[in-house]
Amino acid sequence: MTTLIIALGSLVLYLVAYHTYGRWLARRIFQLDPTRTPPSIELEDGNDFVPTSNGVVFGHHFTSIAGTGPIVGPALAVIWGWVPALLWVLFGSIFIGAVHDFGSLVVSMRSKGQTVGDISGRMLAPRTRILFLSVLFLTLTIVLAIFGLVIAAVFRMYPSSIFPCLVQIPVAVVIGLLIHRKGADLTIPSLLALGVMYLTVHFGGWGPLGAFNATLSQWSNLTWCILLLLYSYAASVLPVWVLLQPRDYINSLQLLSALALVILGLVAAALFGFGSGAEKQALVLAAEPIRLGTNAPPGAPMIFPFLFVTIACGAISGFHCLVSSGTSSKQLKSEADARFVGYGSMLTEGFLAVLVILACSAGLGLGIPEIIDGEKTGAILTGADAYHARYATWQSAGGLPAKVGAFVDGAGNFIQALGLPAKFAIALMGVFVASFAATTLDSACRLQRYVTQELAHATGLKPLANKHAATIFAVIIAGVIAALPGAPGKAPGTGGLILWPLFGATNQLLGGLAFLVILFWMWRRNLPVWFVALPALFMLILPATAMVMQLFSGDGAWLTGAHPNYLLGAFGIATLALEAWIVIEAIKAWPKAKGVLELQPE
Repeated sequence: MTTLIIALGSLVLYLVAYHTYGRWLARRIFQLDPTRTPPSIELEDGNDFVPTSNGVVFGHHFTSIAGTGPIVGPALAVIWGWVPALLWVLFGSIFIGAVHDFGSLVVSMRSKGQTVGDISGRMLAPRTRILFLSVLFLTLTIVLAIFGLVIAAVFRMYPSSIFPCLVQIPVAVVIGLLIHRKGADLTIPSLLALGVMYLTVHFGGWGPLGAFNATLSQWSNLTWCILLLLYSYAASVLPVWVLLQPRDYINSLQLLSALALVILGLVAAALFGFGSGAEKQALVLAAEPIRLGTNAPPGAPMIFPFLFVTIACGAISGFHCLVSSGTSSKQLKSEADARFVGYGSMLTEGFLAVLVILACSAGLGLGIPEIIDGEKTGAILTGADAYHARYATWQSAGGLPAKVGAFVDGAGNFIQALGLPAKFAIALMGVFVASFAATTLDSACRLQRYVTQELAHATGLKPLANKHAATIFAVIIAGVIAALPGAPGKAPGTGGLILWPLFGATNQLLGGLAFLVILFWMWRRNLPVWFVALPALFMLILPATAMVMQLFSGDGAWLTGAHPNYLLGAFGIATLALEAWIVIEAIKAWPKAKGVLELQPE
């Protein structure tokens, strides 16, 4: 019952937070005004600035910020025990992550839909604009270079997820055209799209569909990376209503309905057990509450600061400021919707992270196949044996297949508790993960286009100010990196792994820098700043500490370890230098900024 109490208690806590702290932020601090003309109407162009209902924007925003982050981060972090992971997700998402996302969205809407990187030049100092945009460009390049590989890996692990993910694209285009040009009601097309997706999941392993999925699952990482980047180019330059909005909305319905099944399955497993007869399993937390000291998992880094970098999405992620200020701020048709989209989406993601923690801490304990030397023995592991089989060491738990597999198997067990077939449950969770990754990829490409265009304006590189040129440039850079072998002996197409170790700390540093922009926006308006200043300090100091430890601490240190990685070391030093420069500019500007409004965007 403990597992059920945690799930329901977390849901209640998030609802209370939304209607108390979120409402206070909206009314007292950001003072949302439904009569103020938003950028989507003031600058409407039918391409990027498109007034859209809050439900559709919520779907786009939620699926874009989530990605695989709230899955793989918590799925690894439970190696330190379920209590630290749960506490960081709950309190991090309410008091840090949701404030970060909500604030980035509001500040962008009040700045004609500019990204936080562009806004920083007016809030702090002109120099910070290029510095901030450079950090954004690096972060998005890593995302674009790695997520093709992530999706390819998920497709290889769960072939039945391929066709359901691909079919969403033409269905989304049809729905986009019906809504935008025909003014059709959203309800019926959405339900039909959801039905099509579930049918393709059900029949994904049968006949021609099964053969199609099996064939595509054998494609190389490089092939998938190229095709997905080409798709991302199209999604980036097309008007948002053609593909990005409807696809993300369909995804959100599919993902939220899958979450509902997981919750119902968790309830069923808690109340009635799992399985039947003498082999029926009770739902218990198979993971230890805390694994520290002599019980620490072999090879795991220090819980502080690395827990707070391992779990980013689900608690606080700097990438979210890009979605808030890059796409969502250009689509909301009323400022009053900002709390629902900005604060509400982050709490929804936090609840997803809670379910991931429970799936890996309790769902696995309901039963998983025993695997020795890559082969199934036929035995079924349950309880603590199942958990420890997946979380024996940091190295064995840290790979993408291990993290995704722990969640899919645990959540799949919850769904099976409803009486649904194991094959369907696993396929549905595979689609869940792949769909999240795909929405992050296409949104990241559009965001990189904005950042590239802003950098072009800031540096005078006029050819890259064109949306097609900027997108092609972004795709080529990411494609070149992705096409490289990720390490000696790795196949081409794994190049995203080269820079991926940078992402955790860099992403969290970006969150701290976004908080600086929000902080200055409020300081210039004589608004209370304590509830932003404390998270800003936390998110500037903590990831910087993690980056320094990665550079200089232990045998695996990038610069001083037994096998130095000077490429990562150089990027790490450059990232820390950029952060330090921006912080120095902020300290210099702080005394002069109080009560002084910044110049407004042209």
